[in-house]
Amino acid sequence: MNIIFFGPPGAGKGTQAKIIEDKYGLKQLSTGDMLRAEVSEGTELGLQAKEIMDRGELVSDEIVIGMIAARVDSPECSKGVIFDGFPRTEAQAAALDAMLVERGQKIDMVLELLVDDEALVARIEKRALEEGRSDDNIEALKNRLAQYRSYSAEVLPYYRAQGDVPAVDGMKPIDEVTAQIESIFASQEAA
Repeated sequence: MNIIFFGPPGAGKGTQAKIIEDKYGLKQLSTGDMLRAEVSEGTELGLQAKEIMDRGELVSDEIVIGMIAARVDSPECSKGVIFDGFPRTEAQAAALDAMLVERGQKIDMVLELLVDDEALVARIEKRALEEGRSDDNIEALKNRLAQYRSYSAEVLPYYRAQGDVPAVDGMKPIDEVTAQIESIFASQEAA
């Protein structure tokens, strides 16, 4: 099963991805983490990416999709993956779909975690205190929210055109959000 979690920063995507990963054997894929790992391991993709990043440029969709393809082909992803923060453009979504089709796979589910802005601010402030993440401040949140709204406005319609994109009430406690996601899983499997 291949899933995409959409939601603004602080919506609980990472928390839910970890719970689903542990419970269902899926592998959460973070393109940022993957890029850093490829660079540190000195892989061919990592060397290409490092050269681009060292110039202060964005890594191409082709390199990112190649990196994802390598991970999707690995044994740790045999049960499926959870994409968190990817794709961010319609072109990336189409490239991801094409890469999966080549492997006899597809995106099985796209979920959107909904949380109001006031709650996001409170969550980010709490996470900043607990985890000390440097990007957890109000100005960074505003920028990240603007980026999320921009790319979700482009990518969510792409997936909605292909089928249902269930909304998950991310305002609920963690276990209730997980229960909503599992209920959506069950209804998809029954369909």
